[in-house]
Amino acid sequence: MSDPRPETTDPPAPSDAAGRPTPRTAPGPLLAGRRGLVVGVANERSIAWGIARHAAEHGAQIALTFQGEALERRVRPLAERVASPIVEPLDVTRPEQIDALFARIAEEWGALDFLVHSIAFADRDDLSGRTIDTSRAGFLKALEISAYSLIVLARAAEPLMSAGGSVIAMTYLGSVKAVPNYNVMGIAKAALEATVRYLALDLGEKGVRVNAISAGPIKTLAAAGVSGLRGMLGQAAGRSPLKRNVSTDDVGTAGLYLLSDLSAGVTGEIHYVDAGFNITAW
Repeated sequence: MSDPRPETTDPPAPSDAAGRPTPRTAPGPLLAGRRGLVVGVANERSIAWGIARHAAEHGAQIALTFQGEALERRVRPLAERVASPIVEPLDVTRPEQIDALFARIAEEWGALDFLVHSIAFADRDDLSGRTIDTSRAGFLKALEISAYSLIVLARAAEPLMSAGGSVIAMTYLGSVKAVPNYNVMGIAKAALEATVRYLALDLGEKGVRVNAISAGPIKTLAAAGVSGLRGMLGQAAGRSPLKRNVSTDDVGTAGLYLLSDLSAGVTGEIHYVDAGFNITAW
């Protein structure tokens, strides 16, 4: 059977007046003129910071948030490095802080092109021992902060994304595989990934894409709360097809792709950035 699609040919390579090949022009900044909110930066080793930095390098203006004075002291110097015009406190369990943040964004910018959600939390007691022993309060807290907060932030961002946009969240393989010591956080990440798909359905007709990045283990402040992180890093490097761990730069550039028009036809997806670890079975 013949292929019904029309034949296409690659555009001719550029050449000078004498017909000699010349280098193709490098693409311009992928996010020039765009404005985005990045939630979850804790320090310069944060996955969220990797995304924020690459977005800023490609022309985006970045709004950042912090939770509490200790994190504010770490976030404000980073905000200066990317010339962030908006740096606001945000505890996603406090509706008044969410309202104040988006009111500031509406006042300063009037619109929002992208949202990066990089928030997760579970009580340390619920990340050790057995999942069956998770407390009711601990379960509800993990789900509220790690998954429901994406719904809350996307809802607040929706009116500012009338021209379309991109939302990305951070997840982990523990959402689909039982990972020791991940426990209730794995359940929360599974809920987060389902949330991504349903938000993609809700917001797609408005041109807003919603995706998640499932990153391999990285030594971040958040990951320090998971017991056995060193072993997870070693196992991931040994088993992954690329035979290495991933970095915040790996995730940052993947985030840049999902925020930019390069991924204009992609929504509702879980994009793995884990050196291929998720495909292995040994």
